Amino acid sequence: MDTYDAVDNDEHPMLGRLIKFGLFLLVQGVAVMLVAFVALLVSFEPGWSATTEQASLLQPGDARSGTLLLKEDGAYTEAIRLGIDVDVTVSGPTLRARITQVFRNPSNDWVEATYVYPLATDGAVDTLKMVVGDRVIVGDIKERQQARVIYEQARRAGQKAALTEQERPNIFTNSVANIGPGETVLVQIEYQEPVHQSGSEYSLRLPLVVGPRYNPAPIAQSVDFRPDGSGWGTTTTDPVPDRDRISPPVLDPAKNPPVNPTSISVRLKAGFALGEVKSHHHNVKIASPDSTTRVVTLADGTVPADRDFELTWKPAAEKAPSVGLFREHVGDADYLLAFVTPPTEQATQKPLPREVVFVIDNSGSMGGTSIVQAKASLLYALSRLQPADRFNVIRFDDTMDVLFPASVPADAAHIGEATAFVSALQARGGTEMVPAMRAALTDKLGETSMVRQVVFLTDGAIGNEQQLFETITAMRGRSRVFMIGIGSAPNTYLMTRAAELGRGAFTHIGSAEQVEERMRGLFAKLENPAVTGLTAKFSEAKADVTPAIIPDVYRDEPLVLAAKLDKLAGSLEIKGRVGDRPWSVTLPLQNAAEGKGLSKLWAKRKIADAEVARSMREATPEETDKTILALALEHQIVTRLTSLVAVDKTPSRPEGKPLKLSELPINLPAGWDFEKVFGERPQQAPTQLRERRADAGSQPATRRPMPAAPDAIRLPKTATSAELKMIAGLILIMLSLVLFAFNRRQPLLTDAA
Repeated sequence: MDTYDAVDNDEHPMLGRLIKFGLFLLVQGVAVMLVAFVALLVSFEPGWSATTEQASLLQPGDARSGTLLLKEDGAYTEAIRLGIDVDVTVSGPTLRARITQVFRNPSNDWVEATYVYPLATDGAVDTLKMVVGDRVIVGDIKERQQARVIYEQARRAGQKAALTEQERPNIFTNSVANIGPGETVLVQIEYQEPVHQSGSEYSLRLPLVVGPRYNPAPIAQSVDFRPDGSGWGTTTTDPVPDRDRISPPVLDPAKNPPVNPTSISVRLKAGFALGEVKSHHHNVKIASPDSTTRVVTLADGTVPADRDFELTWKPAAEKAPSVGLFREHVGDADYLLAFVTPPTEQATQKPLPREVVFVIDNSGSMGGTSIVQAKASLLYALSRLQPADRFNVIRFDDTMDVLFPASVPADAAHIGEATAFVSALQARGGTEMVPAMRAALTDKLGETSMVRQVVFLTDGAIGNEQQLFETITAMRGRSRVFMIGIGSAPNTYLMTRAAELGRGAFTHIGSAEQVEERMRGLFAKLENPAVTGLTAKFSEAKADVTPAIIPDVYRDEPLVLAAKLDKLAGSLEIKGRVGDRPWSVTLPLQNAAEGKGLSKLWAKRKIADAEVARSMREATPEETDKTILALALEHQIVTRLTSLVAVDKTPSRPEGKPLKLSELPINLPAGWDFEKVFGERPQQAPTQLRERRADAGSQPATRRPMPAAPDAIRLPKTATSAELKMIAGLILIMLSLVLFAFNRRQPLLTDAA
């Protein structure tokens, strides 16, 4: 009789049950581990989908600094190297940017290179040129699928080709096929963009790196039995169906030298006498040919593409012009761009008390300097609350905490509690932004005598932007959403669109030095009345105006209108209310100055209007696509439905020579913590948040215990502890065997006695 049979009889029922239970736990633990291992093979990271594969490709000492090595069959070869040159010309209210990407192939292989890069959200991309030796090939705008077919045909035929595709309004991909051994190919794109104005300050932002995006896992929506009786299947919805296209490889800065060296030159022709010109995140040299012109270049020549370049300028006079009107004639139409800054005087009535809900992102991408900036910004905001205000604080990663059951008075005790809560936050985990926005927009007070504002601090590093937009549209009610972009490379597309849909404003804080200045500007908007009820009317011209529904504007913000006119005649009258007082201004159109690229800016803004209408369900997806495609083809700009493609007609890759794909890696944005983004791998539920970890570090010692729901989200975990089950099972089996041996030994000892 073996041991198991001996303990499974009536003589030792307890031992039998212990061994059975121990074996059950052991087998269950092993099964869970196997399932986890298979899941790991299928998808190494369910949320942060930017890969780290290239982190292991660079081997110190194998090549000179700045060189990337590819490993194949145990051997290392040099990968495509990329250099970037950015040349910008500012002409009054608009800028024209030319970005040249230099692809160098130092290997002995024929290579196809792809590079994912950011552009300004408002930029209208309209030009592609490919330079091969002394030949310049100009690209054409085509429908996206047609452009892809043309490119693939050229790639297979051995012809050099370049393809520019939009993944998001601020994320693009360049693909370059058939770069020969030792060859250099230049790809040049150009775009038009409006200059940003806030009060007396003008600015431009050049995004240089795509921050790794957190992409929530696909959601299983239903389980369906197959009609053929072969079993059952699930219907899933992927919130980020193009996750692979927005997730380029990312280098670990601790192990690899920076790549993609970038040079920047800005020729600033403001149209007025210039005062201070400042670069906020890069060292620059500034030349002054005359009082209205500055030439700005990088002091270091080139810099790694790892943070946004931000340039601001102010007029020499104390106040900037409050009105700007510019025109351009294209084809049979006139295009108009108007900047009008309403007066900033306080309203005569006393400001209404506010309910402010602060939301802070403490996910892994906020590690490093970003969480420091976010916490400092939120602490400053708490200190600015008035006694008549009410507030609440929400923090989120891939879990979420709501500090109070509902908004509380802004008294010393509550602000002290909130200060301790914020001060203890640590960055970790994924970025489940939608549940946090949903919680912030839930209006528990329903107090219509208070102004309700949501202040959202994040880097916006998610791929499911559309889900967030739909949440704001569905739940905004009377809330106003103010987005604060944090860090060196924020997702400005998410920030600006969320603020637009939430009828608020967007502020960016790129360094600790900007916290107080930028937060003061934000509170000037929060504490002063917006200009509401705005309308625009042309006296004689028939006009197609964008935005179609004019939003409210806040203190120091200009109202920016673009219009397509049948004739440049008469005047433009703008009316609104500043607080409780009416306000209006009339602008004669003959006073408009000459502008450049206004037709493309109008088309770009009309496309944005169409996307907003889709988010607000005022237009069907089919209607939206039809509008966008027509505008893009007429005005020759890149959209999610159109691409630029350039093909060299002469084949260059010899027949039979293989073509290797090289996905060019990007740098981690400056200030980010690589381990916080890629080292901590949170398990995620597809449709819900995980239970908050006990070591989340989000509860300060001075804070009272959090009550049960609805204050804190406590949902079931999505994974079991396989290791604990295996250990417990082994312990139970060993204990059972010891007891069995002891019981067997007892009769022997008795007989011997």
